[in-house]
Amino acid sequence: MSELDNFDVVIGLEIHAELKTKTKVFCSCKNEFGALPNTNTCPVCTGMPGALPVLNRHAVCLAIKAGLCFGCEISPYSVFERKNYFYPDLSKAYQISQLVYPLCIGGGVTLDNGKKVRLNRIHLEEDAGKLTHISHAGGTLVDYNRGGTPLIEMVTEPDISSAEEAVEFLRRVREALVFEDIANCKMEEGGMRCDVNLSLRPKGTTTFGTRTEMKNLNSFKSVERAINFEARRQAEVISNGGVIVQETRKWDDDRGESFAMRSKEQAQDYRYFPDPDLLPIEVTKEDVSNIKDEMVELPADRRTRYVEEFGLPQYDANILTSTKYISTYFEKCVEFYNAPKKISNWIMVDLLKLVKEQEEIVFPLSEQHLAQIVKMVEEKVINKTVGLQLLDEVIKTHKSPEVLAKEMNLLVTISDEQIIELLNKLKNENAKVAADYKVAPDKVTGFIMGYVMKNTGGKANSAKVRELISKVF
Repeated sequence: MSELDNFDVVIGLEIHAELKTKTKVFCSCKNEFGALPNTNTCPVCTGMPGALPVLNRHAVCLAIKAGLCFGCEISPYSVFERKNYFYPDLSKAYQISQLVYPLCIGGGVTLDNGKKVRLNRIHLEEDAGKLTHISHAGGTLVDYNRGGTPLIEMVTEPDISSAEEAVEFLRRVREALVFEDIANCKMEEGGMRCDVNLSLRPKGTTTFGTRTEMKNLNSFKSVERAINFEARRQAEVISNGGVIVQETRKWDDDRGESFAMRSKEQAQDYRYFPDPDLLPIEVTKEDVSNIKDEMVELPADRRTRYVEEFGLPQYDANILTSTKYISTYFEKCVEFYNAPKKISNWIMVDLLKLVKEQEEIVFPLSEQHLAQIVKMVEEKVINKTVGLQLLDEVIKTHKSPEVLAKEMNLLVTISDEQIIELLNKLKNENAKVAADYKVAPDKVTGFIMGYVMKNTGGKANSAKVRELISKVF
């Protein structure tokens, strides 16, 4: 039994996701990853004296769309404020954010265990620049390209009780934001980052303990490891008579531990006040309705529909809704040939294997062509082996499966007489196989079928071969 067994873990998350806009939130500089350092900058996003911000309307619409994804109330009135702090990643010494009147209020995400993790808010703000620490001697490099990138910050209530719940919540958030083209959420590029607020309280009590915050975790694995480490650390401190200090801690993924950075700031430390250069945002019911009309069906809803409408197993539904592209591809295939489970099998087993090395999944043949191949196999025009051969040729040539099957003479059927002739030949030439079949037919049936398929170029109907084996042997 460890010290942690005596405590409940209480976790709240602050998630930052960069919005998918062409330009930054308050200026016309490009919003892109990977440009040469300090090339996508201007007097506005670097905070030069006299430069005035202009709000990116599309960023506001994407933030509202995010709120609708998670059932938030969209505020008809929200205000930008200046969050003041001096740090090299913000050259103007303040960040434009929202505190008192955020854009989206409430909402939440329901986990697989039925627990609802409530959202306190989603607000719109600007990102800061990126610091690269060289060494004590070499100093720190600053790249302001990221400064001014539109961000949404999602703040949860302290409803999460474990690293597993935290990771599931993050996955649900990311899949929804990506599905709706709100953000790309590429964590390795900083497109989605997470701060973890964690405290412990004795089991059975309701009073919150002192929390610590771990900043800018950029992978699900890091979040999981950081939570488990910090929970154990706090349990050991408390169990040994120590006191948890409210502080910001930095997670070191290589060392697998966190260390103190600074005492935790309070809201008053940032001296928030309304930004005098930006008018409040006013959102009408019509605005919200128009944005809602642009949204697609969310992945959680699709999973439910795939199980109920298409009769798919939950596992299939989860794989098919893992990205918007796969989900849309599957549904178009079903429109061409209404065999959801058969098409699901081909996508999961055969197509995903072909693109597993791709960073962004794109299947190498059209939905119509895959549907045609599946239909030909299911209607026994060709067998699965030939279907896979045909799949390869369609990918190479982009020709219609039906045209290729005729050109390659794949539609030639093997008669029962030809199969029986091959089976008799094997039986006469290999007495051991015939004897083994009488003793343990299941052990040699695969070998016999392989023999027939090899000698028919894979064109024989496997069900028919299996039927005739029992008659000949």
